[in-house]
Amino acid sequence: MENFNWQDFAIFDFSFTNFVTTKLIKFLYAISLIFIVLGFFAMVIGGFAAMIGDSIGAGLAILCMSPFVLVIYVLLARVWSEFIIVIFRIAENMAELVEQGREKEA
Repeated sequence: MENFNWQDFAIFDFSFTNFVTTKLIKFLYAISLIFIVLGFFAMVIGGFAAMIGDSIGAGLAILCMSPFVLVIYVLLARVWSEFIIVIFRIAENMAELVEQGREKEA
């Protein structure tokens, strides 16, 4: 068995040289998709409930809008996740450039 080292975990890196966000973003994106789909189902159920009630027009409008709302929220979640990854990759690339500059000076 290999020796256990607490410094291998980015969450315990108090110098912040390793980023946790780049490892967690896939999980956070999946969680956001689950909540978006649950919201979509709630919207569809709400549309049917409105149709059963006294407002057939509002129910149909909700049912027709729900796929568009789903696509828009999925796109927003994806763009936001990619934006976060781009910011962290810029930081990682800048750190590499600084390190290369220090190596050339030495």
